[in-house]
Amino acid sequence: MTEQTWVINASPLILLGKINQLELVKRLASCLIVPQSVLDELAAGTQDHSTQSTLNWAQCHAQPDIAVPVSILHWDIGVGESQVLAQCLCIQGSKAVLDDAKARAAAQSHQISLIGTLGIILRAKQSGITAAARPLIEQLLANGSYLSESLIREALRKVGEWP
Repeated sequence: MTEQTWVINASPLILLGKINQLELVKRLASCLIVPQSVLDELAAGTQDHSTQSTLNWAQCHAQPDIAVPVSILHWDIGVGESQVLAQCLCIQGSKAVLDDAKARAAAQSHQISLIGTLGIILRAKQSGITAAARPLIEQLLANGSYLSESLIREALRKVGEWP
């Protein structure tokens, strides 16, 4: 079950790369875009094996940065997040892949469809791409993702993995 074009920010890439699940994104989206600013953020970060592998993977989906509308600049979010939203505004029916709360609020104010790292895992479970969401969520938590207990319970309930 592939969806429309997804424009991906750095944190979902980093987290999915750390748990070796970048393939989920590729299997769920029909087209992937990683803005150059996001690649620059990945390259500037800590260079361990998973980050370098993620950067190599992401470079295959690179797109040049574009002008960011003032309506996005007013949100004062990161350069990568701004590029994700700007690209989504230019590509009808695209989806922003973001975890940052302020960037997600900016996406909603611009009526941009979005999904986060947790949503990708849930969608993969619902689509039968992965057998269980819980182990992947536990790996996310072990690799630096912050998810509240209530959000985890709600997410696992949605996919039938919580009583």
